[in-house]
Amino acid sequence: MSIDLGPLGQQNALSAILLTVGAVYLSYGVYMVGRVLLSTFILPGKPLSSFGPKGSWAVITGASDGLGKEFAAQLAAKGFNLILASRTKSKLDNVAQQIKSKHASTSIETIAIDFSKATDEDYRNLKQLLEGKRVAVLVNNVGQSHSIPVPFAETDRQEMEDIININCHATLRVTQLVLPYMLPHKKGLVLTMGSLGGLTPTPLLATYSGSKAFLQQWSSALASELADKGITVHFVQAYLITSAMSKIKKASLVVPSEKAFVRSTLSKIGRRGGSVGYAYTGSPYWSHAIVTAFLTGVLGTMGQLLLAINKNMHIDIRKRALRKMEREKAQGKKTT
Repeated sequence: MSIDLGPLGQQNALSAILLTVGAVYLSYGVYMVGRVLLSTFILPGKPLSSFGPKGSWAVITGASDGLGKEFAAQLAAKGFNLILASRTKSKLDNVAQQIKSKHASTSIETIAIDFSKATDEDYRNLKQLLEGKRVAVLVNNVGQSHSIPVPFAETDRQEMEDIININCHATLRVTQLVLPYMLPHKKGLVLTMGSLGGLTPTPLLATYSGSKAFLQQWSSALASELADKGITVHFVQAYLITSAMSKIKKASLVVPSEKAFVRSTLSKIGRRGGSVGYAYTGSPYWSHAIVTAFLTGVLGTMGQLLLAINKNMHIDIRKRALRKMEREKAQGKKTT
């Protein structure tokens, strides 16, 4: 038995379907906006004390300056002892002295590793520092980008290899070393610094962009593996911060200082902020959360429009950087 709805009935049925789809889409949009706002501005993250008691250890790579130095300072203030790893021993010792002057009871050990060419012996030395310690936190902060935006075909081979070795290989090796010191306790935090350069393909920063995209996938996969073992794995999608890498020196309303960014990150562990659709990932600082939510939820991270915007922006940055280099070269010739 068939029912003939007739032209009017078919029109009404189509209208009902479209209204239902529209309502579902609108409801989802309202839900996502509400989730982003709650996660970013209201709901707290997991407390650091849930990863280990006071006196347990935090391992931080790239700890001699910038975000790594700030992570070290704030984790020390929370009662963690520190293992600091970076390339320059003198800088690490200076960081340790600064922290000890404020937190005298904090135990701090340092190890100089050039992660661009770290050897098996370097990693064995790090493992020796870990022996017998209750490790609660690992901050995979060490990273490198290109000195200036550059077409991939013109990328210096050493720079390309350094980016992959530091961003990818070192992060994996250090994490693999640290996890055995967390797993027996069934708690711990692996925090890895990402970038919107990995979330959105970035022309003229292709190697860096690819390395951060790799870390995104690796971190999410690792998080799922370790979820039932009590280990929290959290990937941080960061945008512009005052740092040597970004070459931005002054904080603003939308560009946080390293101190403000780290404080936000440590208070939002496990919260996704604006990271729509990315499990075990967060964009903790409010301006980063808004940008990330717009890119992932509205514009689309892989679309041609965003790629074109990114490409044109970095072409302009490259031109300005090359002009600056030419000026400095000319000034150097005049003074000689």
